[in-house]
Amino acid sequence: MGYPLAMLLYARIRPRPVRRRAGFSPTVTVIVAARDEEASIAARVGNLLEQVYDPDRLDVVVASDGSIDRTEEIVRKLSEDEPRVQLLRVAAGGKVAAQHQASRVARGEVLAFTDANATWEPDALARLVEPLADPDVGYVCGRLELVDSGGSNKEGVYWRYELRLREAESTLGSITGGNGSIYALWRRDYVEDDPRFGHDLGLPYTTVQRGKRAVYEPLAISTEPQALSSEDEYERKVRMFAQSWGHLLTGRMLKPVDPVYAVQLFSHRVLRYASGLLHVGLLATTVRLVRHGRVYRLALAAQVGLVAAAAAGRGGRRVPGARFAHYYVTLVVATLAGLTEQLRRGTPLRWGQAAGTRKATSPDGADRDS
Repeated sequence: MGYPLAMLLYARIRPRPVRRRAGFSPTVTVIVAARDEEASIAARVGNLLEQVYDPDRLDVVVASDGSIDRTEEIVRKLSEDEPRVQLLRVAAGGKVAAQHQASRVARGEVLAFTDANATWEPDALARLVEPLADPDVGYVCGRLELVDSGGSNKEGVYWRYELRLREAESTLGSITGGNGSIYALWRRDYVEDDPRFGHDLGLPYTTVQRGKRAVYEPLAISTEPQALSSEDEYERKVRMFAQSWGHLLTGRMLKPVDPVYAVQLFSHRVLRYASGLLHVGLLATTVRLVRHGRVYRLALAAQVGLVAAAAAGRGGRRVPGARFAHYYVTLVVATLAGLTEQLRRGTPLRWGQAAGTRKATSPDGADRDS
């Protein structure tokens, strides 16, 4: 709790506004990496073409990562009627590899990226590129809003907290993580990095390492449906945390940055990924000390109560806070499973199945929260 409170306070004391410029409208190529997205790709492209933005300064590249359904056929037909749409067929190699290849054929001064199952508000693109008028800004992430699908998943509650924290970080200087639904950067600043490491976590900190800001624009809004249950969310989280651990264990995230941003990375990222290990350590030490005082017995009771509430939430019982406890414990377990995945197999390079939910993720985990 200390970190978000510190960020909210420090952002009020030391705000760093983004410099904007009236009439700023660079040419933009929106890149959609897609694999077997026949159910959503037509609507996704249509939504992008309907953006309130000069149509002569906007085009769309759909990079089909080895799709075997009708995705390519649908995009090809769209491109016949609309010259601003381009289909790029690439061999299956993961989302980031497809994005790299799409960036090579992009015509825009700015590269914007999105997921195949997202929907942008009409002014999202215009809002997204505005901060790039500031020469200190190298990366902009928009606001992802999760649409409640009516299930038991409490991701939406957590995500609202995450967005508030992200806004404070951006006001202070730079964010520590983005999301795959809506983000942009200058084409000249795009670096074809190792495709095992996705943009959502990697681009913000590498942007700062290169001496520029990575900022959050809450008025650039994209929506996606969230998964129905915490179990649906679990597989995505394991992929995400496996890759997040890769960023840490390879030392990529640990290169020199300014002291404030270093504290942000450690508090918001390192400690979050280590939460499973910290819970195991807390439980082990509490059990060891339980005979030494009431405080330890209370601590053990609280931990047992959390697990019991999570079990009640998983079973669908109407206990206050049970569903959120279930979500929280699922998240913590996913950090451990992700670490195990990273140590056993390395950073994953695979797609999740879309199916119109937040299970629809990418090989980089579509890192909403990293």
